[in-house]
Amino acid sequence: MTYRELDLRADAIARTLAERGVEAGDRVVLWSAKSADLVASTQAVLRLGAAYVPVSAGVPPRRVALIARDCTASAVLAPEDLLDTLPPDALPGVRMVAPGTAREDGPRGAGHRRGPRPEDPAYVLYTSGSTGTPKGVVVSHSAALAFVGWAASELDAREDDVFANHASLGFDLSVLDLYAAFRAGAAVSLVPEYLAHDAVALVDFVHAEGISVWYSVPSALVLMMREGRLLDRPPPPGLRAVLFAGEPFPIDRVRALARWSAARLLNLYGPTETNVCAFHEVTPSDLERDRPVPIGRASCGSSLLVLKDGRPAAPGEEGGLHVEGPTLMTGYWGHEPLRGPHPTGDIVRVLPDGALDFVGRADSMLKVRGHRVEPGDVEAALSTHPAVEEVAVVGAGTGLDARLVAFVVPRGTGMGVLSVKRHASERLAPHMVPDLVRFVEALPHNRNGKTDRAALAARLADTAANGGMS
Repeated sequence: MTYRELDLRADAIARTLAERGVEAGDRVVLWSAKSADLVASTQAVLRLGAAYVPVSAGVPPRRVALIARDCTASAVLAPEDLLDTLPPDALPGVRMVAPGTAREDGPRGAGHRRGPRPEDPAYVLYTSGSTGTPKGVVVSHSAALAFVGWAASELDAREDDVFANHASLGFDLSVLDLYAAFRAGAAVSLVPEYLAHDAVALVDFVHAEGISVWYSVPSALVLMMREGRLLDRPPPPGLRAVLFAGEPFPIDRVRALARWSAARLLNLYGPTETNVCAFHEVTPSDLERDRPVPIGRASCGSSLLVLKDGRPAAPGEEGGLHVEGPTLMTGYWGHEPLRGPHPTGDIVRVLPDGALDFVGRADSMLKVRGHRVEPGDVEAALSTHPAVEEVAVVGAGTGLDARLVAFVVPRGTGMGVLSVKRHASERLAPHMVPDLVRFVEALPHNRNGKTDRAALAARLADTAANGGMS
């Protein structure tokens, strides 16, 4: 699809939405598999001065209805086969619109409304909530543009670039893929959702599409290296930047990428509420570390504050990370607008040069035999074992029965529990050495490609309930 074709298609969908009563300030749920039509739909909603709410096709109808009700959507735009799965009375008063009904033979610009104000919502991204109710992160036009402008500048995005779009449109990584490319007039190659976890197909995709900028969670890159044999083929000639975000990237895998390609390696950091607020470009000295590369320093005009016991943390200290700046969300839908710095819920360590290391989530802190343990620290140590492909650490039990369990994907055969524990005991305090080590063929991943620790914890609970864990 050319930019002209995208423009015409967005116009047609905007006209159809306007005819169905969608107005400036409304929310429109976009429930669809990834496609060029879905991208055109995002542009159509924006042209009306409305905000789009992207939801992947794999999200079940019940949850789609929950999201639509939560954001008081005026319309759900989805293919007819998906719309048919919604119960007739699930969303009373909400228009159901199939983009296939949009015709491109109408007058140009008929669906356009007033230009949005900078503070108006551009899109709402729903994340899982601790109470089980999804939370809508409201992102304004100004916040989105602050991030996109920074990303396009940092990458020196240009017309001959080909951006890969691996993330779903409901995941904030996709904002860079689409809009940094649009800003430069570059191409975007959409990774179909059915290929997102197919390692061999992803590697073929990178080569066939001539990708120059790749951005994904580290788990996707690990999968491509381990099962897709990414490193056995020369890098695409035009590949010039590999970006990763969302979770720590095992340092041995970063080293392997650095040996494979001369492309820039960029670690981007930020919760959905900020998109990106810090970044770090991998340097040769980073490859000598025994833990993931730093998340670095503030980006996009953000201000970062690390607090330890209510005071700014000093070099070498750990504390909770707070962020304030132009990319910060307006707030959660249905709640009061955000005021002041936003607590990310992440624990970071201040390095001597002022950069930051990610330590882990404050709410994932485990307590084992009276000691506080951050799983990320244990994972970082275990990932340096030469025979460990991937690792995830979760807690099992409570009180005196609390234990650390390491799920390990081995590299090759012949690896034993004693080897893992010996490696850990040489690098970690005794209370941080896993009590149990389980070898698995692969780690489970959630819809966004991150390691699904909740699934691992559930697996442990099921095993314990059946009397199988000791």
